[in-house]
Amino acid sequence: MQIQFCGAAREVTGSAHLITLDDGYRILLDCGLYQGRSKEMQEFNENFIFKPESVDCLVLSHAHIDHTGRVPKLVKDGFRGDIYATHATRSLCAILLLDSAFIQERDAEYYNKKYGKFGKSKKPLYTRKDVKPAMERFVGLPYDRWERIHPNVEILYRDAGHILGSASVTLRIKRADGRTTTVGFTGDIGRPNRPILRDPQPMPECDYILCESTYGDREHELKPNEMEKFLNIVKSTCVDKGGKLLIPAFSVGRTQEIVHMLDQLESAGKLPKIKVFVDSPLAVNATTVFGAHPECYDAELQEYMLTDDNPFGFNSLTYIQDVKESKALNFLKGPAIIISASGMMNAGRSKHHLRNTMGSPKNTIFIVGYCAPQTPGGKIRDGAPGLKLYGEYHELRADVVIMDSFSAHGDQSEMIDFLDNQKKTCKKVFLVHGTIDRMEAFGGALEEHGFKGWAAPKLEEVIEIE
Repeated sequence: MQIQFCGAAREVTGSAHLITLDDGYRILLDCGLYQGRSKEMQEFNENFIFKPESVDCLVLSHAHIDHTGRVPKLVKDGFRGDIYATHATRSLCAILLLDSAFIQERDAEYYNKKYGKFGKSKKPLYTRKDVKPAMERFVGLPYDRWERIHPNVEILYRDAGHILGSASVTLRIKRADGRTTTVGFTGDIGRPNRPILRDPQPMPECDYILCESTYGDREHELKPNEMEKFLNIVKSTCVDKGGKLLIPAFSVGRTQEIVHMLDQLESAGKLPKIKVFVDSPLAVNATTVFGAHPECYDAELQEYMLTDDNPFGFNSLTYIQDVKESKALNFLKGPAIIISASGMMNAGRSKHHLRNTMGSPKNTIFIVGYCAPQTPGGKIRDGAPGLKLYGEYHELRADVVIMDSFSAHGDQSEMIDFLDNQKKTCKKVFLVHGTIDRMEAFGGALEEHGFKGWAAPKLEEVIEIE
């Protein structure tokens, strides 16, 4: 049996890992899009390391585009197997992949308009027409039940607590010599005691584990002061300075978490009388999906809904889909909170809002999640004094506040706690979905906590499993 690391190998995006069984059956874990501006990795998105038609099935951990964003291309290029996912992941993929296709089309159109006169052209990786054939291959699976997907393979999904529908994957594989080897894939590990979703559930004991390492070198800010700090930021920006609070947030998960926190503040009578906008068609659709999957909610949210049947809506909140309404926010006078995608401010409406808010010291840019280094969000996190946006340089005069306690990824301690039951059985942990410096820090921490061994495979590396 072999594992080939075909994405998110010493990188944080583009998750894809190919397992080839003793009998030749091939299972692909995730099929994600690389998100960033590296020319090298642009080629990664356009060319699979393996032949799509040679893959027998695809198993998805969750719906984020860096884990699912090349699924339509995989099907378009020849994959004909089943695509396994939790029910909520399937629902989210239906909207996320259409949005991704639209972005691909729009980017290609913009490139061709700008560079076509020089003889250059660009095609989208896939179009919206390619999404439907991909979605037709999806097979929804429940949490906490072993399902046979091949005569020699059973699969178990357990709630990973990362986003709606996210799951760890455990594969129980019967080998050619009659032995059973258990391979675990953490997907993205969520955090305990976060709002809306249930806590991450430990995987069954495994022989080998593919483990994310996004925040393998750090500890997040603790939760207890989070609501208070958030409210103070709102008051400082919108009440004291009369400015706008821009919150670039991922459409799935982060947006709903922030909206729910504002909903709680409003219900408690603590939220100032400020207009709040969620300016993202995708976030609006995703929030509808959240409402359709209460089976993923934690006990705290279920209890909250006994007194507030809409945890994602309140009187001063407006969801915006129309482009004209979005543009009108540029001319809005007075304070406001604008929650908009993308979370890294490298595309979508948040990039426009960044351009329009970053120049005033009255405003605040509130970063609540991971941003790849090359993106506008990443550059702001690293202290850039200004940015070039849409061909023009803009000085950064707005305040910048970063709160990593909102992260949906477990930190070093939380990930080690998640893996704690694996120390006795796990022969090796393969670290994925992280930069090499974070992998090395996390690998060292795993050794200190009694794990037998770890590795940080390179892209395309093939490892034989005994």
